[in-house]
Amino acid sequence: MHSASPSTAVRRPLSTRIRLAIAAALVACMTVVGGVAWALDRFVVEHVEVVSASAAEGASAVTTTTEAAAFAVTTESVGSGSDAAVVTTAVIDLDAMTQLRSAFADDAFGENITELPSVIAEGVGASLAINGDYYGFRDSGIVIRNGVLYRDEGAREALVLYRDGTATIVDETATPGEELLADGAWQTLSFGPALVEDGEVVAGIDAVEVDTNIGNHSIQGDQPRTAIAMLADGSVAFVVVDGRSDASAGMTLSELAAYVQGLGAVTAYNLDGGGSSTMVVDGEVVTEPSNGGERATSDILYVAG
Repeated sequence: MHSASPSTAVRRPLSTRIRLAIAAALVACMTVVGGVAWALDRFVVEHVEVVSASAAEGASAVTTTTEAAAFAVTTESVGSGSDAAVVTTAVIDLDAMTQLRSAFADDAFGENITELPSVIAEGVGASLAINGDYYGFRDSGIVIRNGVLYRDEGAREALVLYRDGTATIVDETATPGEELLADGAWQTLSFGPALVEDGEVVAGIDAVEVDTNIGNHSIQGDQPRTAIAMLADGSVAFVVVDGRSDASAGMTLSELAAYVQGLGAVTAYNLDGGGSSTMVVDGEVVTEPSNGGERATSDILYVAG
C-alpha cells in the first residue's frame, strides 16, 4: 500500500514571476503617481474660473463708493507672561459698506491662485488690508465679493456684509447665494467660526473645527488669528494677532472673541489664520507673520487709499 505523496506548491516559470513583480510595481507606482497628481491638481495647480474679477465687478449694476475710508491702527500686547499676544487692530469709519472691498490674487477667481497680501494690496491701491478667508483653498463656500456672486456652493457658517451696512451670520447650506445677493449682500466670508453674535461671545467656539479637509481644520489652541468685527458705533475693526513666537503666543478663539467683544463688537467672525494672518498699511506689513514673512493667499479685504 503506497502512502499519499505530500502536496507540492505550483511554481510559475521565472519569467512569469518577473512579469507579475513588474506589474505589481507598476500598479504601486501608478497609485503613487496618481495620488501625487491628484494632490498637485487639488492644492497646487491653478484653476482659473474668472480671468478678470475687476472686469466682472465693473460690469455689475451695483453702485459703489470710491472715496477713501478713515482708519486708525493700534498695536498692543494682551495678556502676560508666556500667554501674552501682540494684537494689531485697525478701526475703520465707513461712510458706506461699499468702501470695504475684497480683491483676489492676480485679479482672478478660482482655486490655488495666490499672491502675497502686500502684492494684492498694491495692485488695488489699498491703504489698509488684511488677509481674507483663503477661499481658493477650497471648492466650497458661497463667494460674493464686491456685489458679484462667484460661487454658490454652501458648506458652512458664513459672514454676510450687506450694502446697507448691516452684517449677519448665516448657514450657507440653508441660504443660496442668489438669495443673499438679492437681499443686498456685498461681501460673504466663508471660514469661521462666528465669534460674536448680537454682542455676545458665541458659546462652544473652542470645540469648533472649520472643515475636515487637509490643512484646514487645526484652528484650536493659541494661534495667529485674523478677524473682522462690526462694532456698535457702526465702524468696522480688522484684527490681526501675531503668534507662534517668543514675542507673541497667539490667541485661542475664546480669547479672540473676548478681545473683539471688548472693542464693542456686535458681530465678529474668524478669518483664515496661522501663517496667513497679515495686515498691510500703506504698502508695509505691520504685523509679524508666523512663517517669518508673508504667506501667499487667495484674497484680501481692504479699504482704498
